[in-house]
Amino acid sequence: MDAFKGLQKSLTSLGGQITPFASRTFQYTKEQLGQADDKTELPPDYIDLEKRVDALKAVHQKMLAVTSQYSNEAYDYPPNIKETFQDLGRTVSEKVALLSSATSPAEAQAALTAPPSAKPQPKTFHHAMARASLASSQTLHQQHTGAGEDPLATALEKYALAMERLGEARLAQDAQVQSRFLAGWNTTLNTNILFATRARKAVEKARLTLDAVKARVKGTTWKLGGASSPRGADPHDEHELSPEAQEEIEKAEDEFVTQTEEAVGVMKNVLDSPEPLRNLAELVAAQLEFHKKAHEILSELAPIIDGLQVEQEANYRKSRESAS
Repeated sequence: MDAFKGLQKSLTSLGGQITPFASRTFQYTKEQLGQADDKTELPPDYIDLEKRVDALKAVHQKMLAVTSQYSNEAYDYPPNIKETFQDLGRTVSEKVALLSSATSPAEAQAALTAPPSAKPQPKTFHHAMARASLASSQTLHQQHTGAGEDPLATALEKYALAMERLGEARLAQDAQVQSRFLAGWNTTLNTNILFATRARKAVEKARLTLDAVKARVKGTTWKLGGASSPRGADPHDEHELSPEAQEEIEKAEDEFVTQTEEAVGVMKNVLDSPEPLRNLAELVAAQLEFHKKAHEILSELAPIIDGLQVEQEANYRKSRESAS
């Protein structure tokens, strides 16, 4: 027990000599162990701002965890397909143009396997659908021996062109989301909210410094084995603080108040900023534009496919009637 008392006395006497960092560390440890007599309370409004900033940070992290997929071109690319370098060499529209001038099956095959004219084609679901549809169309065309064109082959080629347009519209949407939503929300999270976090840390640092100074000048730097002051006891009742000690406390209090006011201003700026909502509006606008474009493309395609289907139905009925 004498050893503990000696350690307590030593720690107390060292209070005025240790560095501010060590002093704050001592104070933090005391609080964690329940050894702190007094802990300066933060204003309720300040605590409310902290909770709101924490909520805003959580929202940004959760939304970005999902919407960051817009930066990954292949987020909807089918994982089970195997496309070759030749498959990805040219756009579907380029291949269709080459196929339209082919006069033999060999030329048609050459058009499908033509060397790339630019970078590999995008790996999106719509582009994959386009490539699969065009390849399927050509498979039917090559085996078609009847008069005219195979209606399913024709429909698949037109579907392929539409799917490629949809894929390009999706890439345009993704680019807008990246520049108008993801960039803004990442800035808010990694800059604005980060500034608020740093300001809050400065407040906590100033509070620990203040409480450490109070504990040291009042002779309560460390207590062991329940050697705390009686409940309700005021150190001021035991002795008057020296002018130097009072000045040191006031200086620490002023720093705490200053840091708190600065943090309040920073947090309010983060919470009042219209940027997150403006960015969300841009996300919706990009998605809306894509779906409008998709509706336009499919609205153009549907009557064509329907027409081919109706014509084939009519021809099928005629052939059945002739056979009977």
